Amino acid sequence: MNILHIDSSPRQQSHSRQLSAAIVERLLEVAPGADIIRRDLGADPLPQTVALYAAALASPATLAAPPAGSLDLSEQLIREVEAADAVVIGTPMHNLTIPSVLKAWIDQILRVGRTTKSTSAGKVGMLRDRPVFIGVASGGFFAGERANQPDFLTPYLSVALSSIGLKSQQFLPLQGTAFLDWEHAAEARDKTLAALDLTAVEERLTEIQNQPATIASVGRMCADLSSLQRASQRAH
Repeated sequence: MNILHIDSSPRQQSHSRQLSAAIVERLLEVAPGADIIRRDLGADPLPQTVALYAAALASPATLAAPPAGSLDLSEQLIREVEAADAVVIGTPMHNLTIPSVLKAWIDQILRVGRTTKSTSAGKVGMLRDRPVFIGVASGGFFAGERANQPDFLTPYLSVALSSIGLKSQQFLPLQGTAFLDWEHAAEARDKTLAALDLTAVEERLTEIQNQPATIASVGRMCADLSSLQRASQRAH
């Protein structure tokens, strides 16, 4: 099983990083042998959309024949998503929505003709669905009884991910972090994690375990054939 772990906070000791790491730990309890693909957008930000990439997306004609190298980064990031059986995203709420570094990642993976297609009913995802866990840390309150600010993060990120096919989403908000000291941060984080539902991960793990080892079988067949060929050559 593969887990894609994404962080987008510029602070190494941020609440969103602590939360996303805790989510990954819970996933590893269910799938202890999982491999983790790490993408730290806060420490290693992606470039904003550059001219070549924008030119490639400009029209169906340019998408069919994009400038050389214009889609390389996009393809790399999309393949990281495709390789993952579960995605974990840690993000702070910056000015009511996601940080610009996370938006830059979305701009690279939400690509017409590759991960989404436009229809009369809107964008339709082309990737296989997989569970996505989004840990959101907010200095204020945007949900629940204490909400005192609008939330543009959750609806935007939900629609953006759904547009490429990732519809199994779970948002885990850790609110009021501006008023949390580190002594109580772990307690607040545990309360947030209490809502974590790993059913989809368990189902995916079972599905992976039940898949026939086709490649391994082919490898063994090739090895057996090579052994027979060597034995035949020695006999002659």
